[in-house]
Amino acid sequence: MIKKILFLLLIFVSVNSWAQKIKKTVFVIADGIPADVMERLALPNFKKIISAGSYLRMHVGGDKASYNETPTISAVGYNSLLTGTWVNKHNVPDNDIKAPNYNYQHIFRLFKNQYPEKKTAIFSSWTDNRTKLLGDGLPETGNFKPDFVADGFELDTVRFKHDKNSAYMHLIDEEVVKQAANTIHDKAPDLSWVYLEYTDDMGHRYGDSPAFYNAVEMLDKQMGQIWDAITYRQQKFKEDWLIIITTDHGRDEQTGRGHGGQSERQRSTWMVSNYKNLNTYAQYFDLGVVDIMPSIANYLNVKLPKSVEQEIDGTSFIGPVSISALKANYVQNHLDISWKALEKKGKVKIWVATTNAFKTGGKDDYHLLGEVEVSQQHYFADLKNYPSSFYKLLLEAPDNMLNKWISIK
Repeated sequence: MIKKILFLLLIFVSVNSWAQKIKKTVFVIADGIPADVMERLALPNFKKIISAGSYLRMHVGGDKASYNETPTISAVGYNSLLTGTWVNKHNVPDNDIKAPNYNYQHIFRLFKNQYPEKKTAIFSSWTDNRTKLLGDGLPETGNFKPDFVADGFELDTVRFKHDKNSAYMHLIDEEVVKQAANTIHDKAPDLSWVYLEYTDDMGHRYGDSPAFYNAVEMLDKQMGQIWDAITYRQQKFKEDWLIIITTDHGRDEQTGRGHGGQSERQRSTWMVSNYKNLNTYAQYFDLGVVDIMPSIANYLNVKLPKSVEQEIDGTSFIGPVSISALKANYVQNHLDISWKALEKKGKVKIWVATTNAFKTGGKDDYHLLGEVEVSQQHYFADLKNYPSSFYKLLLEAPDNMLNKWISIK
């Protein structure tokens, strides 16, 4: 009897110890690599991470020819990942980053607001990622400040002498990765962003070429350093790590030099992660870069404020999801609404607002149009009580929300 009690106690302690493991996340944006290149090259370190987790094709660029069509440009893609929204919301349409709309909060700010004692980090070859996108120290971002910073190397032209072949950019990326791997190994920030540029430089300069492919192979070695640091932390400490590696845009079909448009290859991106248990949404639907932010939030147990959750364009690929693939068509003062039910249980609440006050820091007044079973997968909504030329549609299901804008011309 005593042995049985001791055995059960041991199981309880083991399970409890596992449950108390601290979750940490690092995401990497490696600039300008289309999915077909990732899939054609021999990349042993990427394959090592994939063998522990998963590989997915993704897209950037929003929905073609719609209100949220988004330029396939670097900073635009970064901010779509950070905020979980497309350009019509976050307002970063190019690399100038003149007026980000910080009302659409980035994952770092949301994480730090909930867990002020936990540590964040950014390792980047481009200072604007911290100063403009994250809004380091700005009142508009709640004075968010990362705890660990390694950036600005592009400004050090003595140590990293700029050359016509951009070899200095590879050296900067090497320094960024070194700083990231060492900090993860020794300090283990709870949420980190690593940004690397050299692959995009080689793409612009040489297009689809041995030089570009060589840059991607160099990236693979760099990811090995970060993966080794994560593996060390998981083996030596009570930590569960999520790593997500992705890119910000693809490249043009003709040469591989350009991007910014809406061709299939320019929109084509990918994700490598050590996360294995992808949900039904990730397995059967077309994922976008905006899905990464809510997935990180889910993994780190960040409870999104309802006003923020209502605006996010992405859907988590981690954890349960009720609905996906929202469609809405305006028909003679009605909305013909449909969705795909990933879970058959529960009900969907269908809300509509006729304002966009959130954009300027205000609050939108949502009106309940109806409530139906998730499994019904459609609803024909009467708008007679809410005449407007603009609607924000919100579907609230047990496990997630979906939103869409409708403009009446």
